Amino acid sequence: MIPVPVSILLPFHNGAATLEECLDSIQNQTFTDYELLAVNDRSDDPSLAIIRARAEADERIRILENPGRGLVSALNYGLANSSAEYIARMDVDDRMYPQRLQRQIEFMEQHPEITLVASQARLFPEEMIQEGFREYMRWQNECLTSQQIADELYVESPLVHPTVFFRRRPVMQLGSYREGPFPEDYDLWLRLHAAGHRMAKLDAVLLDWREDPQRTSRTDPRCSREAFDALRARHLAMDERFLSRRDDFVIWGAGRKTRKRCNHLLERGFSPRAWIDIDPNKIGNRLNGVPIVAPKWLEREPRPFVLGYVANHGARDLIAEQLQRLGYERGTDYLMVG
Repeated sequence: MIPVPVSILLPFHNGAATLEECLDSIQNQTFTDYELLAVNDRSDDPSLAIIRARAEADERIRILENPGRGLVSALNYGLANSSAEYIARMDVDDRMYPQRLQRQIEFMEQHPEITLVASQARLFPEEMIQEGFREYMRWQNECLTSQQIADELYVESPLVHPTVFFRRRPVMQLGSYREGPFPEDYDLWLRLHAAGHRMAKLDAVLLDWREDPQRTSRTDPRCSREAFDALRARHLAMDERFLSRRDDFVIWGAGRKTRKRCNHLLERGFSPRAWIDIDPNKIGNRLNGVPIVAPKWLEREPRPFVLGYVANHGARDLIAEQLQRLGYERGTDYLMVG
């Protein structure tokens, strides 16, 4: 087989209901020099028959049988069986826009310093989208530059997995996807960042991302808030931006839910100088011997490093605005944590 520049990595498990739409969107790409690695993860519905029928008419489609079980195993088996320089992720329930591959490969060719590029996405069907998910999409669609992605990395996953397009070699060198009690995609973005790789996002919607109550991110315990909190804390504890200021940091947010989330970090031996809060009923009290103070306390030199451990997107934006008015710089003097 003649090597191609792009492998589309498509694991599937019982995706017959949406697979035709997905395959149509792939085969309608304006960039055609690709292979489609369809990795069957033990489907027992018509998915495999649908893929086989397409493969008979399109030699670019390669069907692989996952020797293991589960998404991470299927992803890594597909990566191991690709020889392409670039990998484009795709899921069976989504639709890529015709220009997606063309736009992403052009970007990567023009930006050799970037390891991964994603795109913006649109949720569908409209009637199923809840407000919280809509707000998440607004936020992540605005995380475009490498700097924005690095600075927002501990809020939520700033990249929609089926939009990403990455250089295969560096991901393989990092050990590919990892199995564990955490979301495998977010874990990869955090490890890429920790290894010094830069990620970016095209300012263009190039994927329709299907909302479904049975989506893995809604049903799998690896995607629970607890799993996200623990994963974030593990990587934040090693982030040089925070680690270099570990002896002089504060946490914004002294509520019960905030304390529960940040315990994953504090249990690693970190102790804040103060807790910042706006609730007058909390200010003046102490948590584990550490004072709870008002934001005005931050008007000091040298500036402490601030971890904004507030989950609400709107509240987080207000905190960031207040810190910036005080002269604090995102990524240098503070980071927001989801």
